[in-house]
Amino acid sequence: MQPLPGRAAQEQMMGRVVNMPIKIPDNARPSAVLCLLFPVDDELNMLLMKRREDKTAHSGQVSFPGGSYEQSDASLEATALREAREEVGITSSEVDVLGALTPLYIPVSNFHVYPYVGYARQRPVYNLSHNEVSYTIEVPLNSLLHADKKTMTDVISPAFPDVIRQVKAYKLEDGTIIWGATAMIISELEAILDGISPRP
Repeated sequence: MQPLPGRAAQEQMMGRVVNMPIKIPDNARPSAVLCLLFPVDDELNMLLMKRREDKTAHSGQVSFPGGSYEQSDASLEATALREAREEVGITSSEVDVLGALTPLYIPVSNFHVYPYVGYARQRPVYNLSHNEVSYTIEVPLNSLLHADKKTMTDVISPAFPDVIRQVKAYKLEDGTIIWGATAMIISELEAILDGISPRP
């Protein structure tokens, strides 16, 4: 098995509002997200979601389903699956977990995030938790990972509403911006897919 591209691939789309510490804090909160892939009309899509505006550190941002590890979770993989069920209504029986990507630390919220890639054999039927999720976003993978979707853009983090920062991001046709940890996770997945089947 090949090693993961890791942090070097994630840093290709780095966009942080707080600098990385030299060492991940001992009190960092373990969490997990699910990067779900599924077919729509024979084209592989990725599931993202728009978080509800609630004034928290990641309020209103585009993300993967996910959240904090709980003591009742058998593993961090179980955390990712539970959060996907709670936030968007996807049951674990629908998902084949393909593997884990490289964990990454998010200083602004003190989350240590463990990403998992899953595959669903058919397009999910969603049942959103509207306390947490505004809407889902389905993105064809070939379109998302096209070079012209990468950009530099100004963003405002809910954690620092008076500060504008310029970050690397993926920009969808409708203007949706994907940045921060989510973009970094996608960047590592992109490196893996390039290694399997390089795009022209």
